[in-house]
Amino acid sequence: MAAWAPYAGTDAAALTVVLLAVGLFVAFLGTRLKHPLRTGRPSRTTIILVIMIWALSILAFVVDSSAYIRYAILLLKPTLPASPASTAPNPISSVTILSALISFVLIAYLTRKHGIKVALLSAFVGAAVGPMIFELPFDMIVFNMTLALAPSPTLFRALYFLPLFLIELSTMLLVTFSPLARLSRYTMFSLAAMFLVFAAWASIGFPYPSDPLPTLLNDVGKVLSFVVAITLFLDIREGRNAGSPQSPPPRAAPS
Repeated sequence: MAAWAPYAGTDAAALTVVLLAVGLFVAFLGTRLKHPLRTGRPSRTTIILVIMIWALSILAFVVDSSAYIRYAILLLKPTLPASPASTAPNPISSVTILSALISFVLIAYLTRKHGIKVALLSAFVGAAVGPMIFELPFDMIVFNMTLALAPSPTLFRALYFLPLFLIELSTMLLVTFSPLARLSRYTMFSLAAMFLVFAAWASIGFPYPSDPLPTLLNDVGKVLSFVVAITLFLDIREGRNAGSPQSPPPRAAPS
């Protein structure tokens, strides 16, 4: 995605309020979550279906996005000067790649006692899910602010974003493939922090990260999304030992 138009006026204010409310609500849910929640294990049929949707949505996005970009260049390049956003390198690719690598290594280390296969599966899932936690709400925010292509802006946006939404949702479902993934209050607090960063970004119009401040907010939000993914694999003991049965209370000594 090259760029999008920033929000302005009441639209920016409304977006800020919505994101702030979402962040505070997620934080509140975190305070109410006393014990980590284990994700349900899918059936073999469900696993195959999710992988198929994941692969097909990636293929559809590659085809649709390349067509979208080619048509945009063909339609607009003769009449519009090159924008800084379209010629500058992606400002957050290095942050995403580095965060994914760190997440993979850290999750593999945290889950190492469960065996190499489970550790590598969990590490892959965490590294893949991390950016999707950021991208899903991000894409919902910029969806209607992206380049409007004639003759049907809504159709072109749908062709670009629908496969992208499927990629994000199906990637998130990969979390259920790991027997170690669980939702804890730390997951909720990290997610809330990401939404609060989005709210701060929206307060200045949610502009493209070409200037220092939006770039910083983008990077911080992306790092927090990987923190959310890492917390899914923390061995947290809150009242009951996550992943093992609770030890029975000691018996009273006979009188």
